[in-house]
Amino acid sequence: MDLRFSDKDEAFRAEVRAFLATRLTDDLRAAGRAATSAFSEKDWNIGWLKVLHARGWAAPHWPVEYGGTGWSVTQRYIFDTECALAQTPHLSPMGLKMVSSVIMAYGRQDQKDFYLPRILSGDDYWCQGYSEPGSGSDLASLKCRAVSDGDDYVIDGTKIWTTQAQFANRMFALVRTDNTRKPQEGITFLLLDMDTPGITIQPIITIAGDHEVNQVFFDGVRVPKANRLGEEGDGWTVAKYLLAHERGNTWGAGITVSLRRVRRIAAETGVLDEHGFRHRLVEAEIALEALTMTEHRVMAAISRGALMMAESSMLKTQGTELMQRVNELGLEALDHAVMPYEHRWTRPGANDTPFGPGEAPILIAQYLNNRAMSIYAGTNEVQRNIMAKLALGL
Repeated sequence: MDLRFSDKDEAFRAEVRAFLATRLTDDLRAAGRAATSAFSEKDWNIGWLKVLHARGWAAPHWPVEYGGTGWSVTQRYIFDTECALAQTPHLSPMGLKMVSSVIMAYGRQDQKDFYLPRILSGDDYWCQGYSEPGSGSDLASLKCRAVSDGDDYVIDGTKIWTTQAQFANRMFALVRTDNTRKPQEGITFLLLDMDTPGITIQPIITIAGDHEVNQVFFDGVRVPKANRLGEEGDGWTVAKYLLAHERGNTWGAGITVSLRRVRRIAAETGVLDEHGFRHRLVEAEIALEALTMTEHRVMAAISRGALMMAESSMLKTQGTELMQRVNELGLEALDHAVMPYEHRWTRPGANDTPFGPGEAPILIAQYLNNRAMSIYAGTNEVQRNIMAKLALGL
């Protein structure tokens, strides 16, 4: 398999690297390096989004007519890879990758005209209202109720694990509008303002000490029916389309950065001299090569117009599980320095010194936060069921 890019694509890579070298400021770079999960805090990811937006590079995967770049699939892959290797702040996918895709596919023209420019500019910051207590992997069992009342829906219920809801001014949500039909047919997709009366946000602090997720309560929240995306009862179809965009990510470059960090720290602590550790590290590096080759195969197939559904689940499964393996190696690399941990040490600009290697708090927090990787966006057990059905016909 030839993994080399064309001369044109290599020239494009050089252009991206030159841009990153000049426009990724020291503060933004520090924030990217300090990221302990798939999300950077709002100030940092919006700051980086505005830099990209000024260049016209905020949403490379969007169609040109909505503000996309017109890049090829290969160019988009190169751009994502170089940003990951440079450790830019993580842009929130909720607006740019997720709700934007369904607004383009199912939205009315007035919804496209209003929401899409605000997503590009960072004026709107989105969160996702899907999971509920008792309705996670079995999302069709959700109970958050939206009752029709004239031109509005009135929402009562709750959503949980709502990432960065404390920062968001908008939410896209699945609500139940009909209890008389089969579960999937009674769900509707709504766009709502987070400052609407009746919405309460309760923080959930992770085991790493981060305030990244929340529980959101709805008490008589009125949402105009004009904020519905698609028809009433079509929410399940809209959500399935969105989930394909949520699961499709480039994993190899981010794992490469993590492996380099682990190798560097293991050398510092002396753990790299242990044969067993080196063996497990090399095994992870080989698995990364296999994952990267799979990403290239998928990229090539998409370039030829193929619709890759099972492969999206495959990459999500392999990417998250390999990242978790690397996180575990990171704890081994820290040796005795793995024990002391303060969340404040992970913050960019923290003014006290962590115990052990300087990057120790980042490795510990990543290990703790990334345990959820194989759960969110559909558990890896669910992904294996999807692969069995779509790829094997089982």
